[in-house]
Amino acid sequence: MPGVTLQETAVLLAALAIAAPLARWLGIGSVLGYLVAGILLGPSTVGRMFSDYEAKELLDFAEFGIVLLLFVIGLELRPKRLWAMRNAVFGLGSAQVGATGLVLAVIALILGFAWQTAIFVGFALALSSTAFALQVMEESGDLNTRHGRLGFAVLLFQDLSAIPLIALAPLFAVVGVDNASKMDLLAGLKGLGIIAVAITAGHYLLDHFVRLVALARVKEAMTATALLTVVGFAILMQYAGVPASLGAFIAGALLADSEYRHQIEADIGPFEGLLLGLFFIAVGMSMDLSVLVGRPVLLLAIVIGLVAIKAIILYLLGRWSGLGNQAAVRLGLVVSQGGEFAFVLFSAGALAGVIGQPFASLLTLAVSLSMAATPILLLIDETIRRSFTPEAPDYEVPPGGDQHVIIAGFGRFGQIVARVLRARRIPFTALDSSVEQVDFVRSFGSRIYYGDASRIDILRAAETQKARAFVLAVNDVEASLRIAETVRQNFTDVPIYARARDRTHVHRLMDLGVTIIERETFLSALELTRKLLKGLGLEEAEVKRLTETFKRLDERRLYQDYQYYTDLEKVRANALSQAGELEELFMRDVEELPDEDGPLVGAERRDGRESAGSARKDG
Repeated sequence: MPGVTLQETAVLLAALAIAAPLARWLGIGSVLGYLVAGILLGPSTVGRMFSDYEAKELLDFAEFGIVLLLFVIGLELRPKRLWAMRNAVFGLGSAQVGATGLVLAVIALILGFAWQTAIFVGFALALSSTAFALQVMEESGDLNTRHGRLGFAVLLFQDLSAIPLIALAPLFAVVGVDNASKMDLLAGLKGLGIIAVAITAGHYLLDHFVRLVALARVKEAMTATALLTVVGFAILMQYAGVPASLGAFIAGALLADSEYRHQIEADIGPFEGLLLGLFFIAVGMSMDLSVLVGRPVLLLAIVIGLVAIKAIILYLLGRWSGLGNQAAVRLGLVVSQGGEFAFVLFSAGALAGVIGQPFASLLTLAVSLSMAATPILLLIDETIRRSFTPEAPDYEVPPGGDQHVIIAGFGRFGQIVARVLRARRIPFTALDSSVEQVDFVRSFGSRIYYGDASRIDILRAAETQKARAFVLAVNDVEASLRIAETVRQNFTDVPIYARARDRTHVHRLMDLGVTIIERETFLSALELTRKLLKGLGLEEAEVKRLTETFKRLDERRLYQDYQYYTDLEKVRANALSQAGELEELFMRDVEELPDEDGPLVGAERRDGRESAGSARKDG
């Protein structure tokens, strides 16, 4: 790290190792822990372990963590998924930036600022922190919810909005500044050309380059390639006048469909986590607490006003988008802070004469404090919700049974099993860890108990050792694996009949010794295919032969893949081999069909070839 001694590096690593676990233990979130650690180590405290210059250098270096974060996000966002999000990104995102920027600009005008300054500051403060918001949502589990996805869409549009704001900063200048850069149409066109060339070249060349490196099977070469990809696109985008983080996002999106994306993500992950933690520590170091001491009332008013206005606007937009009250509140709080782009914008604004340097320092500290407020506000929100939400009752003790069946998970899958057992008068004990699900199912007269089937005391109370069978119908993959492990270790004689979400879930269950497994969508998809083939005019015997052949070969491949299911390259090679084998088998059978119907059979053969070819491409 530039400007940092070996001893200071040790201090930073110690802060990274201690701050996050301690903050998690205190229940305040790792982000706030990193910020506090940065404040304690920074130049504004008594210790002054790092100078102002070192804190700034560290912040510049650690911003690469945001670049890596955007790259990983790009890897997760396949182009089709990004296209599906276009309404949320450009609809909700533009509404948030526009409404928040205008409201803040009007307030600045009322306070007496020039209109140029008011507009620039309003829209700069309208941007939120991608790094903070995503880290907090990931830790709290909000990222996989609908309000989390909407929050991500808003953050993505904000990152896009930062580009023109940075580029147009000189146009908002209130006074002439000699070193302010002038808008150059030719430079803008040059930048757009560089972006277009980079995206086009990346689309056609990047995946092939990664594949060539992967063929060498040198792990550190793959890691270097992943980092080179990020750095290369970041440099290109900076040369084009675009933030490096957006360039990294584009690079990630270009590799989203690559079969190597999981390997790349695994290689990048440790660097991303460490540098993001370092970035939050550097933000804490950069806080000029003398401003807080000198003008505390004004500073707190700016922070409270900024967070409140953004949270209210986001809440209203969330409700407009169809979110429930609690989800909309959560969306408002998690994206209510100022963003790291504000640091860049206020520096550019001060350089261009849009705002004075003292005011820029005040706004920078206000943005930093608004970041620190986010995890605190979310903690307060959770505390309030828990206080108004009835506590979940203690797990019930299910009655013991003899020669009965235990069903773990009583959702749509488990209930079908239970209805058949009830009709045949086979006794069963149903367990579910959701209070709402238990209450709902009981209202229909079903016998179900509130209990966590991964707990050995619950299973023993249900006398699992006397059960004829254990049906594992839990929807959550990780919970399913925990239950399977507990049952297999403690009740070895009880057969487990498991539901699996996908092939990987099947293989992980097999790792635990479970052998009777059904994929939840496989048979229903096969049955729909059977009806489709009949609707297309194929004979019943032909339909049966096709579907049963596919089922047999797919199940064979499922078990073949198990021996190396963690090796994506071998799984992919086996998939291509099996697809070719299945196609050849089907085509050979089609060619051998008797030509009883004249020209029509030839048409059916051609359709069969085309369908097989499409299936091979999709496979």
